[in-house]
Amino acid sequence: MNIKLTIPERLKDLRTERGLTLEQLSEATGISRAALGKYEADDFKDISPFSIAALAKFYGVSADYLMGLTERKNHPNTELDALHLGDDAIEVLKAGQFNHRLLSELICHKDFQRLMLDAEIYVDRIADMRINDMNTVLKAVRQMVLSKREDSANDLYLRTLELAQVPEEEYFSHVVADDLNEILRDIREAHKTDSTTADEPSAAAQVQQQLQTAMNFEGSSDEKKARALLATLSIDYDVITKEQFVNLIEVLRLSKHMKSPISQRGKSNITHGKGKRKRK
Repeated sequence: MNIKLTIPERLKDLRTERGLTLEQLSEATGISRAALGKYEADDFKDISPFSIAALAKFYGVSADYLMGLTERKNHPNTELDALHLGDDAIEVLKAGQFNHRLLSELICHKDFQRLMLDAEIYVDRIADMRINDMNTVLKAVRQMVLSKREDSANDLYLRTLELAQVPEEEYFSHVVADDLNEILRDIREAHKTDSTTADEPSAAAQVQQQLQTAMNFEGSSDEKKARALLATLSIDYDVITKEQFVNLIEVLRLSKHMKSPISQRGKSNITHGKGKRKRK
């Protein structure tokens, strides 16, 4: 995900959040549509002071936020006391050795308060007594059944009573982890199309399919290796010429991994084109 939004990204986000077109924004601010389009373009170079003031006033954000000088839209002069942070927390935030935007998205997520509540319950041991009471009852019932049964090593009922006893630490570690995982999954999905995220899984699947096709090709071992190399480089085998393919084989013959080199007399027998493929 992007660590810091650029000026065009900030302007476009603010506009799309309000569901406005460039024409509608132009009518509301008095700035030409052409100028607004340039401000949001990837090759953005400059923005006039008038436009900064007009857009900041219209969106209700600070000029510093529009220009990328701060990540705060509406609270440029908030007192530290209003944030309810301790000195150590303030020092960590000032150091800035983490992704500030990600932290902001974590805090603003709709389930963040639930995460904090569950964490507080675990840290302050608020529910420990209830869980311990439940475990005590289950343990007592199990002991009572054991005292009345001679052969109970593989008894389903007794094993159920045993597994139903869950330590409070193990229980809440799963609860808190599930809370955090749901939040991170939502944020991850929201940034799926960011320029800094990894390629779609389909790209890897396509390479895998190309490799499988290469392995199913009916030809020599060296030809299969050559086709596999082309697949990993995302080069379509069917678009190269026979001469190019023969030259590739000759180059690969220099590798120690090509254990069965093609003889010079065998060059003319190399299959090229769509070739034959093994039946799956």
